[in-house]
Amino acid sequence: MKINVWNTILQLSKERGVEPAVIVNAIKESLRVASAKYFVHNEQVNVFFQPEKGELRVYAVKKVVDQEPPPDPSAEISLGEARRTDPFVKPGDTLELDLQAETLGRISAQAAKRVIFQKVRDAEQEKIYEDFASRTGEIVTGIVRRLENSGFILEVIQTEVILPLRDILPNENFQRGDRVKAVISQVQMGSRGAQILTSRTSYRFLAKLLELEIPEIANNIIVIKDIVRQPGERAKVAVCAQDRDVDPVGACIGPKGSRILAVSKELQGEKIDVILWSPNPASYAKSALSPAKVSRIQLEDQDNKRLQALVAPDQLSLAIGKKGINVKLASKLVGWKIEIKEIGS
Repeated sequence: MKINVWNTILQLSKERGVEPAVIVNAIKESLRVASAKYFVHNEQVNVFFQPEKGELRVYAVKKVVDQEPPPDPSAEISLGEARRTDPFVKPGDTLELDLQAETLGRISAQAAKRVIFQKVRDAEQEKIYEDFASRTGEIVTGIVRRLENSGFILEVIQTEVILPLRDILPNENFQRGDRVKAVISQVQMGSRGAQILTSRTSYRFLAKLLELEIPEIANNIIVIKDIVRQPGERAKVAVCAQDRDVDPVGACIGPKGSRILAVSKELQGEKIDVILWSPNPASYAKSALSPAKVSRIQLEDQDNKRLQALVAPDQLSLAIGKKGINVKLASKLVGWKIEIKEIGS
């Protein structure tokens, strides 16, 4: 049978970057599956497809037997039935049974259409995956299109990305059409194609916001050593400078706190403590407990990494923080358990 799909295959191959052989094999497999229901005895279906020549055959091969019915209908055909196809066939011969041209024409058109549609979709999804996989950790701005069970669906460069509900800040509620910033947290291929997940609660989001707002971080003059967050409430950012003449904390905070306030505003008022990183756990812990002023840090247990911070009475609540958040974040940042103790108690 003649079938003219070669030009379509070549065009699809060029547009989507899919090898012609991949498309041809997919069409062959689709034809094999679609044809199986016309060979009612579970025959092995053979597909001969050379689209560049416009040639297509779908057939099953059976052995002619002088028995009615044949013992194995999937691989054998009775002599009487075989002679309706070839009057000169004899027992022991093999017979190729072609799918009728009318049926073949219908299913081949359906198979080609289905495969080409699927290949276009697969190629598009693969391109989306490749484009976004390399952008993991990058901030994107999307427009809210709708809310689903999985979260908010944002449109970023004509591509839908997901902002899961667990990755939005407390009390955030976006409306259709809102512009939302988030960091690309994960890109994966699933049964439904490329899935791009974003986050506003990730430490990466805060790191990228700081990089956008503070040129010294973008230019690697100031290095972010570590970040811990209680999203929407408080974050601690440890920094150090590559240049001795640069004050890393002051540069991050900016004149009258302008730089850090701009970042805090994007995070719905999340308080951000910028502290000086130190390789010394005691010095690091003293800075990490900011905004509290710590009088002294004592090493309690080096093996189990336990420190004690001594603070004045008026600094106790600041050091602990609301619901213990300040000391918890400081402990997490330093990697040591910090116990707060009031001086004189």
